[in-house]
Amino acid sequence: MSSDIRPYVPPRLIIPAVGVIYATFADLAYPLMRIVAGAWLIPHGYEKLFGGGLPAFIDGLHKLGMEPAPLLANLVGGVEFFGGILIAIGLLTRPAALAATIVLLVATVKVHLPNGWSGPEGIEYPLMWTLLCFAVFLRGGERLSVDAALGREF
Repeated sequence: MSSDIRPYVPPRLIIPAVGVIYATFADLAYPLMRIVAGAWLIPHGYEKLFGGGLPAFIDGLHKLGMEPAPLLANLVGGVEFFGGILIAIGLLTRPAALAATIVLLVATVKVHLPNGWSGPEGIEYPLMWTLLCFAVFLRGGERLSVDAALGREF
């Protein structure tokens, strides 16, 4: 019985000279994605928790029928701010990324889905961030993370 599954063979490069760049920086691709995913969450949580945005966010949750709105608003702000820091530095990466995935998935479905796919309020952008955080959840901290430095994946 033969198998149709073949090992991955990278395609030939159109411009072979760029292969040196790829080989040099390829190991940084995933840490860069993880760090950016976490870092981009931090300002959203900061604004809610420390920047005066919490009352408006609580009001928005009330309007969506999500109760208890004050508790949920603080949880979301905490996941975005503190979870973003944890994802960026790669500490407790999987639990933080799972929490961010859940927060983003709820926002995608409850807030953005009624507005369609694209546009400033559509699901396209928040869904991309949901899936990015889910990918980080699946892979964990990996290299260039506190988890890796500790030699322990949580």
